[in-house]
Amino acid sequence: MGKEKKKFQSGTATSFISRPSAVKRLQLSLIDFRRLCILKGIYPVQPNSLKKAGKGSKVTKTYYRYKDIQFLAHEPIINKFRAHKVYTRKLKNARVKKEKLRKQILQENEPTYRVDHIVKERYPSFVDAIRDLDDPLALCSLFCTLRRNAKIRNVELIPLCRRLVVEFMNYVITERALRKVFLSIKGIYYQVDIQGQPVTWIVPYAFSYSQPGTVDLKIMSTFADFYTTLLGFINFRLYHSINLHYPPKVALNPADAKAKGSTSYSLKDQEEEEKVSSFAHDLVKAKPMQELDEEGIDEDQELIGGGDLDEEQRQKLRDDEEKLKKLKKLFENCKFFLSREVPRESLTFVIRCFGGSVSWDKVLYIGATYDISNETITHQIVDRPQPDRQYLSRYYIQPQWVYDCVNARMLLPVEDYFPGTVLPPHLSPFVEEKEGEYVPPEKKALMDRQHGVQPSSKTEEEEGDDESSEDEGDKDAEENEDEEEEIIEESGEEDDDDDDDASSSGEDDQQDEGEEKTIREAEKKRLKELKVEEDKSTKEKSKKKRLSVEPGEVQVVDSEFEALKQAGMERRLQEMMIPKKRRWLYKRLMKKKKDTAKESRKLTQRRSDYEAEQKVKRKKQKASSK
Repeated sequence: MGKEKKKFQSGTATSFISRPSAVKRLQLSLIDFRRLCILKGIYPVQPNSLKKAGKGSKVTKTYYRYKDIQFLAHEPIINKFRAHKVYTRKLKNARVKKEKLRKQILQENEPTYRVDHIVKERYPSFVDAIRDLDDPLALCSLFCTLRRNAKIRNVELIPLCRRLVVEFMNYVITERALRKVFLSIKGIYYQVDIQGQPVTWIVPYAFSYSQPGTVDLKIMSTFADFYTTLLGFINFRLYHSINLHYPPKVALNPADAKAKGSTSYSLKDQEEEEKVSSFAHDLVKAKPMQELDEEGIDEDQELIGGGDLDEEQRQKLRDDEEKLKKLKKLFENCKFFLSREVPRESLTFVIRCFGGSVSWDKVLYIGATYDISNETITHQIVDRPQPDRQYLSRYYIQPQWVYDCVNARMLLPVEDYFPGTVLPPHLSPFVEEKEGEYVPPEKKALMDRQHGVQPSSKTEEEEGDDESSEDEGDKDAEENEDEEEEIIEESGEEDDDDDDDASSSGEDDQQDEGEEKTIREAEKKRLKELKVEEDKSTKEKSKKKRLSVEPGEVQVVDSEFEALKQAGMERRLQEMMIPKKRRWLYKRLMKKKKDTAKESRKLTQRRSDYEAEQKVKRKKQKASSK
């Protein structure tokens, strides 16, 4: 006989381990264990069977994989944690015994640890690091807004996060890699394209706020320790990939460089850091790179567009590339001046990413490039009532115009963004409506403008004229509608017969409302054309004699209507051929589609009612003003 198998000695019971057991096995404190798991990227898991994982106990616990804990046991950073524990104990004894010299020596020799090897271990390739860049940028941007706190162990963490975020944003400006911007309640969302990988992060607004007490800043600072090391590696690699000096240095104009006696950058470190963080200046290039031959560049471009791609796909890639080049030069011919009340850093970052030049009052911030009296300024961004002194050579606009132009990928009319006017809705570029979903009229107008169709803009007087003309033409429209209804009732008998046949066969599925509407509209149009032709033919026949030879008439067939009708018949046949096992899935999908269309119609009706109410209010205000 074989050896008897004991309970909970294999399987799920040995694949998972509880957190107290893991802490005891590694001989660490709970704080150090949590810090080690954060740095190594190991998180709790939920077993399929709590009873088996707990060896018969159903008590809810935090479980880890046993192999992950074995992996942590060989981490050399554990020795640094233990050394720091000994250091704190010695420092406490020196403080209690009032040994100042020993305390000073211990503080100078405080043990520290580095996480470079963990970064290389978790991200073996550079592309993997870029794909996971969202969280580091979001957390470092949050730490930039925090005040110095006793809960944050490293006091240099906040300025370090600020420096790394500024370096990354300067790289985005140089490469013009920004693609989308959205102003939300939480903060400002940015999306950039880094070596073909989309990276999205959020930056909080620069408001003064109290730090929430429910957030554990010690845990967040542990994440920040790892993310700052990761972001430093990425910035170094990105700067060298485009031949920029790292750490970044500001490139001066030839006149300024000659005045300061420097040929490349300024000498004052503090002033230089302020200019780098202002985003208004170009950065210094590293050693000159060898230029490629023109033939080699052409070959590379052919390789990008070649391969197994068809001619249509190549043409699409070329069109996308042309659109991207045009987007990168969106603000190239614009010169902006920022007033003191607008968000300077965000606007400067966005404008510079698309080729524009920015400046502000040099008394407020360092890094201004020109004064407000410069006659070449094309746009001045303000968020308060218009100043007393205005220049006729520039537009005064609100900050939302910049962000809407970026999302629309074109320069929008400035009339809707003048100071004091009600701004249009700020649409999110991250939302893509699917077929059948509600699309706001502002987005429809924007899509028409992007395709080259200028939306019709009418004033209130023109709208009043249109309404009066509509009232005059109501009688004619009612008469035409009555005639069309009679024709549709006569021609709709065939469709009613088809519906009766479908109901008798037991089919509960109905045709989609959108397609029925299009078929009805096409049928109405076709019947109207047939009626006009019949009227013409009857008039011509009445003029001719009864006993005469007449040429035959060609029957006109509406190809669009016939195609829609044929598609509807094919769809009904396909529905009838669906197996009974799969019919529930089809019904479920169609129900979801119909619910979406219903919700879209409801929102459209709500929007039309709101616009009608606003129109009535404007009329009342206009009447009261008169």
